[in-house]
Amino acid sequence: MTDFWIAAGALLLVALAFLLIPILRGRRAQAEEDRTALNVALYEERLAELVAQHGAGTLSDAQLEAGRADAARELLEDTEGSDTPRIAKLGRSVPLIAAVLVPLVGYGLYMHWGASDKVQMARQFSEQPRTVEEMTAHLEQAVQEQPDSAEAWYFLGRTYMNQERPGDAAKAFSRVVEIAGRQPELLGQWAQALYFARDRQWSEELQALTDEALQSDPQELTSLGLLGIAAYEESRYQDAVRFWEQLVAALPEEDPSREAIRGGIERARQQIDGDPAVEQAQPSASAANVAGTTLEIQVALDPKVVASVAPQDTVFVFARAVSGPPVPLAAKRLTVADLPATITLGDADAMVPSLKISSVEQVMVMARISRSGDATKGEWMGQSEAVDTGGEQSAVRLVIDRAEAR
Repeated sequence: MTDFWIAAGALLLVALAFLLIPILRGRRAQAEEDRTALNVALYEERLAELVAQHGAGTLSDAQLEAGRADAARELLEDTEGSDTPRIAKLGRSVPLIAAVLVPLVGYGLYMHWGASDKVQMARQFSEQPRTVEEMTAHLEQAVQEQPDSAEAWYFLGRTYMNQERPGDAAKAFSRVVEIAGRQPELLGQWAQALYFARDRQWSEELQALTDEALQSDPQELTSLGLLGIAAYEESRYQDAVRFWEQLVAALPEEDPSREAIRGGIERARQQIDGDPAVEQAQPSASAANVAGTTLEIQVALDPKVVASVAPQDTVFVFARAVSGPPVPLAAKRLTVADLPATITLGDADAMVPSLKISSVEQVMVMARISRSGDATKGEWMGQSEAVDTGGEQSAVRLVIDRAEAR
């Protein structure tokens, strides 16, 4: 902000120059006027003396005329070259008072109607955040300084979803809907955040949100995908097929998710037909499988770490692209008491529909133990090698074995 105030100060000096320079010029003109007035006064005084002497008989008529001529000649010589016109002036006080008030009033008006906070924010956002935490901090500051900015709240909600903070994301999307109105996409994002925040439990509120979104836009992607997952988990396979077929029809031809969703449709149809070849899974695993690409992950705790953690500490398991955005593509939450455990991560666990495991070639699987329950920072972690997302997958072994750098 320093260069901003320097520029503002320079403009202020230019404005003051328009006020102060006329004052300086006016003083010079006033001096010329004062000297001319003095010469005129002296001339009139000389004439008065000549007339008095003439009346007393000291001067003759000829001498009186000669004296008047001499006085007039001297007056002309004294005033020669002084052709400065008389200037109508307000006085010195008004311009000086204006020179003081201009910067004060200008500063006050700018602080009331100006946008120094937006200038500062623009500077901060011009710097590319290096981590998800920095990006989150920028967005949180943005919504504090601009609480009525729907865009800032929306991107904050998306960022919270990427960090597996659906509860915070639901609050952010609720605020977006309050500001921007009940737009179909926003209602779908809000419903999705509430669904994950409530441990994938469907409710009348979620049904009302998705119904409202689809009533306004029958091809709203997030709502269709969410309804399909909820139907599959509740073993309503025909409904799942119907919602996912609508989703495939609404997706662009080049979208990589189309094939994964078709795989989920086929799996749901096999469940409808009672195909014994279909492996019966828990609802959480089914939700991951319907999205296509699925990773089986075996998470364990190194013996040297056991004494440093508590059973209730939160364990976050997530996958990130090896080459791509640093945000998690999919994530799940456990506790230390659950370890060792075998879980699956799939496209159904994605926080953002456009960022899925199936959309990248390689991922890195990581686990983090956090006493505070914050997915963005913890005390212990483990990390796998790069894992190919295409083709047959073997189980990924993940051991939490080292302290996280701070």
